[in-house]
Amino acid sequence: MRSLFTRATGLPTVQRAEGCWLTDTLGNRYLDGASGALVVNIGHNDSRVTSAIRRQLDAVSYVHPTAFNSDGLEEYGALLASRLPMDDPAVYPVSGGSEAVETALKAARTFHLANDEPERTVVIGRDLSYHGNSIGALDVSGRHSLREPYLPWLGRAGRIPGVLEYRCPNPRHPDNCGAWHADALAAEIERIGPERVAAFIAEPIGGAGSGAAVPPPDYWKVVTEVCSRHGILVIADEVMTGFGRTGKWFGSEHFELQPDIMTMAKGASSGYWPLGVCAFSGRVAATLEERGFVHGFTFSHHLVGAVAGRAVIKRLDELRLVERAEDRGRALGDALRATVADHPFVGDVRGLGLLWAIELVSDRDTKRPFPPSERMSARLTESARSHGLLVYPSTGCAGDGTGDLVMIGPPLIVSVDELGMLVERLALALEEFG
Repeated sequence: MRSLFTRATGLPTVQRAEGCWLTDTLGNRYLDGASGALVVNIGHNDSRVTSAIRRQLDAVSYVHPTAFNSDGLEEYGALLASRLPMDDPAVYPVSGGSEAVETALKAARTFHLANDEPERTVVIGRDLSYHGNSIGALDVSGRHSLREPYLPWLGRAGRIPGVLEYRCPNPRHPDNCGAWHADALAAEIERIGPERVAAFIAEPIGGAGSGAAVPPPDYWKVVTEVCSRHGILVIADEVMTGFGRTGKWFGSEHFELQPDIMTMAKGASSGYWPLGVCAFSGRVAATLEERGFVHGFTFSHHLVGAVAGRAVIKRLDELRLVERAEDRGRALGDALRATVADHPFVGDVRGLGLLWAIELVSDRDTKRPFPPSERMSARLTESARSHGLLVYPSTGCAGDGTGDLVMIGPPLIVSVDELGMLVERLALALEEFG
């Protein structure tokens, strides 16, 4: 019997990572075209970050947040808050994205309890979304394959169509798509009962569920107007889109979105430490503090995590990586469209900044997906690895449990030459499918 229960088998064994590259124990080098799982924004083995973590470990490795405060936590909170697209935000550090989302859901519930609205218990999510693998986070997510085994435990959340312009459900697409989605949200609120809805949660730009799907320009304006009209909190899930990934500090900024609550992880620590964050607007934070927030985790407010997060923000600043993601992202998008968009199995190339996806289809004219048995995203990932390129596979983007895509999102430090290698190797991998 195996002593370690792993998520995958037959993989190479990693030995070393540096910048945008990983090396296995056989000496094979791989260009990290997906930053792991869209995590390693500042690149691998940044000595400034590892040194900061080491210094904190040498001083204090752990205290419980109810026993001590620390300068590192206070400094991290202030530094991160200064970057957030929110009014007077307060940050609640946790250990990852799922914990951040659970924190957001509980915060929304507590906010309404404090305002004498205990009947507000329902959170509305979207199809094609992904917010985490804990039960609450999975309930508001919209990826069928991940939800299906646990459906008996799910079902409290409301649901509206996902935002994916390539497969837009609006019969008049591309006209008035933002308004169509806002009407769908308003209809779901009316179905549930406006007095029962606590929050609406969505990714500002789609993650792995929809494959870097950018919403219509007016989407967030009209959707937040619907929520505001009914006293519903807006939760922006920035777990994948935060910390420069889309060419701005946070994906919300592309749409002038100021959420009531934000969730973050992945790029928050760039993978150097398990770190997630939930942030509350000043209005929400004040309400939670006044009532008391019955919530917490053993490893929330972790000293080392805060130091790692602070060091990552400083590196993003020092290397101007947010600006670089915008510039390199345009170059990557142009290169992908010029090189792979016309492949007979590529239905769509979409993205923003250094967050991109390629959707695979069996018929470009009808957008028909491949049968799941074909394992197209997994096979393309394996082919890319054989050419020394790492990409991130995903399934279910067609909305009915089918659909294949691969995510492309190298570290923000990626060079122009490395972008060229990325696209060239991806094209070679696609050639193997004819």
